Amino acid sequence: MKYILVFLFFLCSLSAADRPNVIVILTDDQGWSDLSSKGNKDIETPYIDSIGNDGAVFENFYVAPVCSPTRSEFLTGRYSFRSGIWSTSEGGERIDLDEVTIADTFKAAGYKTAAFGKWHSGMQYPYHPNGRGFDEFYGFCSGHWGNYYDPILEHNGKIVQGQGFIVDDFTDKAIEYMEKNKDNPFFVYIPYNTPHSPMQVPDRWWDKFKNKELQMKFKANKKKGDPINFARAALAMCENIDWNVGRLLKKLDDLNIADNTIIMYFSDNGPNSDRWNNGMKGRKGSTDEGGVRSPLVMRWPAKIKKGTVVNEITSGVDLLPSLTSMAGIPMTSKLKLDGVNFEGVLTDKDVPWKKDRLILNGWKSKYSLRSQKFRLDNTGKLYDIENDRGQQNPVNDKYPDVERKLKAELQNLKKQVAQELPELDIRPFVICHPDFTDTQIPARDGKTHGGVKRSNKWPNCSFFTNWTSLNDKITFDVEVAESGEFEVELYYTCPADSVGSTFELSCGTNRLEAKITEAHDPPLKGMNEDIHPRMESYVKDFKRKVIGNIMLDKGPGTLTLKALEIPAKQVMDFRLMMLRRLR
Repeated sequence: MKYILVFLFFLCSLSAADRPNVIVILTDDQGWSDLSSKGNKDIETPYIDSIGNDGAVFENFYVAPVCSPTRSEFLTGRYSFRSGIWSTSEGGERIDLDEVTIADTFKAAGYKTAAFGKWHSGMQYPYHPNGRGFDEFYGFCSGHWGNYYDPILEHNGKIVQGQGFIVDDFTDKAIEYMEKNKDNPFFVYIPYNTPHSPMQVPDRWWDKFKNKELQMKFKANKKKGDPINFARAALAMCENIDWNVGRLLKKLDDLNIADNTIIMYFSDNGPNSDRWNNGMKGRKGSTDEGGVRSPLVMRWPAKIKKGTVVNEITSGVDLLPSLTSMAGIPMTSKLKLDGVNFEGVLTDKDVPWKKDRLILNGWKSKYSLRSQKFRLDNTGKLYDIENDRGQQNPVNDKYPDVERKLKAELQNLKKQVAQELPELDIRPFVICHPDFTDTQIPARDGKTHGGVKRSNKWPNCSFFTNWTSLNDKITFDVEVAESGEFEVELYYTCPADSVGSTFELSCGTNRLEAKITEAHDPPLKGMNEDIHPRMESYVKDFKRKVIGNIMLDKGPGTLTLKALEIPAKQVMDFRLMMLRRLR
């Protein structure tokens, strides 16, 4: 019996060792045509292009029109509305807790799992990446970030200082993780946060583009503020990404694990400006081709033949069932997936393909439907995408049966949206979970009362200011997961002439009183680094201050910050607070 168990253990070990590593790279606001392989003569992306040249290029791969829904669909294999995604901020980006993520699935199969970059699928545990299957997380959980040079980030829930340019930093951490786990099968997710604004990129890349005459012409949208420098900056950021992809590919070679590593690269939506996009209609936020068609390249030397071209329509929801099938690991989710396993059209493995499948692309009540040949757009117009990628000529009259079929199916899916997605997300923010020491509570998730103002209308990465009255307060709707005592750390700024305010943090009957005793008044950051003026909030270097301990009771409540005494002009500017469980 002893020898049988040893033999079985040996077989299992071999099986685990033979499993492929998986690296998933996701970029933010990079359009279909922001690659040299797509015919863009203004940019050079040899490393990203090489993934497709050495493996497979997907010609008809689709994602959601904006950030958080695409991330949800990749992570769950299900349309984002089924997972409770209704916004890109203020909690509306959180994936429902009954969903099983792709990281949960790979972790259950014995993989080491890690994510480095922009999460954008929930901040407080158990919505945090460490609660969704990732053993290791380094990055930020918000929808966008306000500074790309040495920014504050987090590592497994603890606030840390980033090192250098943010995308380079994420890549450094991913490489370190690969080195550490080269003898184990690993699943590494790298959601880069560029070329999303703010438009910041190191001089090494910007110097090439700052005076460049772009060959690929586009019509600048003055209403949206898209002059040529925005496009130049986006292309420079994409070349920086390509350089970092090259570093990852080299590390796979150096570690001698390239042959049995699946590496794939795609984007979360269309381009974030009206730069050249190969004549397709729409950009980020649109449900037309230009807003939802994403580049996807994938390499697995052991299984995927060089030069493979996949013309079948595929989607972000397909990645979970396809990658688990390719890795030979079981599905752990009991929920019905919207995704289809495309391994059969990618490798020699005999996996059935659903030739008549349809793909839904939608956001904020605007939905379109894609079949292999056609797209039914948000207004009910039918286009022959195989022959009219730019959606110039509706063909409703020519294909009435197709129009009827697609409209019926789209109406059915819209009914499912109405049934499954609440009009208002009433989920409070879960704090103080017993399985996680630290809880981050940012200004993004708060509500203002009185004269307190948010630094920008876009909540992600914002702070609260103009706190000048005893009638002002900041509140957070929370659910304390388990009672306990917590250390409270504040991130604030305050000019010297306003030092001395006393304030209170409360929740239910529990109170903590504190006072601002030290001035800290740094300037806004980013203005000198931004190549193009941003729409989002600027940030500052906020000061960290432990203000004391507070007891919190399990259950729903309102976490409230209010002033007790304001001897000068204002209380402070508030960025976030951290709650750290003591007992």
